[in-house]
Amino acid sequence: MPVTPVLTRRWNTPESWTIDTYRRLDGYVALRTALAGDPDSLIKLVKDSGLRGRGGAGFPTGMKWGFIPQGDGKPHYLVINADEGEPGTCKDAPLMKADPHSLIEGIVIAAYAVRANQAYVYLRGELVHAARRMRAAVAEAYAAGFLGRDILGSGFDLDLVVHSGAGAYICGEETALLDSLEGRRGQPRLRPPFPATHGLYASPTVVNNVETIASVPFIVNHGADWFRSMGREKSPGPKIYSLSGHVTRPGQYEAPMGTTLRELLELAGGVRGGRRLKAWTPGGSSTPMLTADHLDAPLDFEGMQEAGSLLGTAALMIMDETTDMLKVVRRLTEFYAHESCGKCTPCREGTSWMVKILKRIEAGGGDAQDVDTLVDACDNIFGRAFCALADGATSPIVSGIKFFRDEFIPVSAVTTKPDSSPDGGLRGSALTP
Repeated sequence: MPVTPVLTRRWNTPESWTIDTYRRLDGYVALRTALAGDPDSLIKLVKDSGLRGRGGAGFPTGMKWGFIPQGDGKPHYLVINADEGEPGTCKDAPLMKADPHSLIEGIVIAAYAVRANQAYVYLRGELVHAARRMRAAVAEAYAAGFLGRDILGSGFDLDLVVHSGAGAYICGEETALLDSLEGRRGQPRLRPPFPATHGLYASPTVVNNVETIASVPFIVNHGADWFRSMGREKSPGPKIYSLSGHVTRPGQYEAPMGTTLRELLELAGGVRGGRRLKAWTPGGSSTPMLTADHLDAPLDFEGMQEAGSLLGTAALMIMDETTDMLKVVRRLTEFYAHESCGKCTPCREGTSWMVKILKRIEAGGGDAQDVDTLVDACDNIFGRAFCALADGATSPIVSGIKFFRDEFIPVSAVTTKPDSSPDGGLRGSALTP
């Protein structure tokens, strides 16, 4: 598997976060190229590159930029979603710490393309070190003339604000982020209208992920064909994969889109202690879990969908054969119940009740119907909430029961009810005591 660092190429350089290091390694070259051209040509370039959102949804970036109405007389805004609260996700924070100027350069280029004169980076409150690095880099960029009035003599103005949230997972949802940025409680908005026309302060707004925007300068420098030479046809380009959990060398691994977990585990030294792989998440806790049977599924948007999951943020949490899946699912469900903003009933009530059922099963007090009740509750929650938090909360439960149902059936219920299967066996008889 050919691995040529792109987004991470500067990370190991001494003082990689300074503007001097960044400029020495081709920094802000793309900005001069972009400002010398037409904004619409930039949008077309990004469309042609096939760049898709790296925050989880995978929406085509150039298409999103193209949705912004022009000549509407309203201010336009660019907002960078750096909230990164998904369990297992840890790619944007190291990028902002190691190479903040790649994000800033991408922001200026993107803002120029969508005719925005104000941009924001919304960071998760716990990312204190990343926020310090970003603010220091923004100050350097202002001093060097890459931000502010008449950038590089182009006549284009842009102000950039780094804003730290209060650590709410819900603010990773773009409309909740916008509400929080406006000073209100972070809760998702009902859509339509969409942020492209009614976003920040009811004005046209583009919301993009950190990794997405940091990819833009490389596309400007090397072209759409170069970007498409990596990855797969519908999901081109490089990607930062976050490996955590029971892996020998956890960390960030950059590889072309469509790389498999088998290949990434080879880079990371395999499952820790030489144990067997039991389960893993391809994109954080909100994506359905997979098993060792999916080691060779391509880690891109289409490949994961075909495997029955989602790429999400490419946060791969590795679980070995010693993992108690009931405890994992219970713990993750507790997280979603805690982080629910409470705005809609399916999420507010559903997540808390699912935690109670899982705790009852774990304590040995469940009955034979609890597993079916959990599945039924997930079916009633999925697709019926204001945002994707509730959908994500169902993923660990549904996928955990799908692949490891025996671990969810209470031991006390194994021999209490006849099974309706043709062989007349007892319900749950496959459970190992």
